[in-house]
Amino acid sequence: MPPEPDAVEPGAAVPDRARSDACPGALRLHTADDGALARVRLPGGLLTERQALALADAAEALGDGRAEITSRGNVQLRGLASDCGGELAERLRAAGLLPSDTHERVRNIVASPGPGAGPAEGSADVRAWARALDAALCASPWATGLSGKFLFALDDGRRDVAALDADVTLIAGPDGTALLRLGRAATARPVPAGRAVEAALDAAREFLDAQRAAGLRAWHLRELPDLLPPGPLPLPPSAGTRPPLGALPGGGLHVGLRFGVATAGQWRALVDAAEGELRLTPWRGVVLPGAPAGRLPALTAAGFRTGAGTAWDGASACTGLPGCAKSRSDVRADAARVLDEAPVLDKARALDETWVLNEGAALLPVHWSGCERRCGHPAGRRVDVLATGEGYRVAVTGGAQGRDTAVEVTNEQMAAAVAAARRTT
Repeated sequence: MPPEPDAVEPGAAVPDRARSDACPGALRLHTADDGALARVRLPGGLLTERQALALADAAEALGDGRAEITSRGNVQLRGLASDCGGELAERLRAAGLLPSDTHERVRNIVASPGPGAGPAEGSADVRAWARALDAALCASPWATGLSGKFLFALDDGRRDVAALDADVTLIAGPDGTALLRLGRAATARPVPAGRAVEAALDAAREFLDAQRAAGLRAWHLRELPDLLPPGPLPLPPSAGTRPPLGALPGGGLHVGLRFGVATAGQWRALVDAAEGELRLTPWRGVVLPGAPAGRLPALTAAGFRTGAGTAWDGASACTGLPGCAKSRSDVRADAARVLDEAPVLDKARALDETWVLNEGAALLPVHWSGCERRCGHPAGRRVDVLATGEGYRVAVTGGAQGRDTAVEVTNEQMAAAVAAARRTT
């Protein structure tokens, strides 16, 4: 993982941002213990079949043979040789994945991945927003002043990516309007849907101009919440609804990747199942619009998660050993053991035990971290599993309720402690 954690908890002190962020990109590689790391921005998580194959080929030819989906729907290639940057850039340009050398790190745009528009799936198809915002960012010289961590979210109305607390969020309305939310504000600015992209870009520039005038420097709008005026409209509280794994009600498929990682062979299996487009999600999954349900068995056999109701729902982990020298443990191997050993939950039992996400129940997300930086952890209330070198510390943390009492456990005790903590409401 890059050396700076990308999160500021509510109430925490504003970090010192006197230097530029060290966020990696496709041209700025990050040196890790397992080789160089490249992060390829994919605005809206959108990939053509040709582009997905290009990433799989690059991972196999230049890296460790795997491509990892990040919590922003981007792709990371790991295990790269330190001198492969030129060849990687050529491959990405040829596939249309590097439209701007100067702006490639600021193309951070997540979007609702649902396959269609309409009341059942959302109020708007935000793919056009994503493409327009990406083009506008790349055409704006001032936008290079944004941090490589600054995030735009484009929500089609179902409040799925709005729950990510991006720096600038657009939420589509059912009546040709949109709401513009700044950071974690509880209010929003109304804007016509026809100028929503322009309004989002204006907000980002307003943020840069305001902090420059104040003599401040921040990576995220949430670090300086009082810098810009809030919107006049209160936002209704909503946790949002992520697309379920498996066959989607509006058509297409949604599959999950364990910790977001897939081999080059698995990426090719996704392309074989796709119908022209892949949409990577910030929940480390892939939506295949138009793909028939009959292709799910092959994807299951290829190692993808194709159904909910298991302990893997809402689970994530940092890179850990051997990829990160700061980690105290191979947290992904330890986490996978715990998650694989947990029982598969049928729906009735799951609801009784409040173990299912996004169905009105209260299973908490869980994140394993190899050190105190907690890279890649989700926002909000979660189970925090921190490697100590002698075992793990398990606590419920984040959100308005603060941090619960932590318990120190051995590797053997961790499964029971995590299961109990995830049932905490």
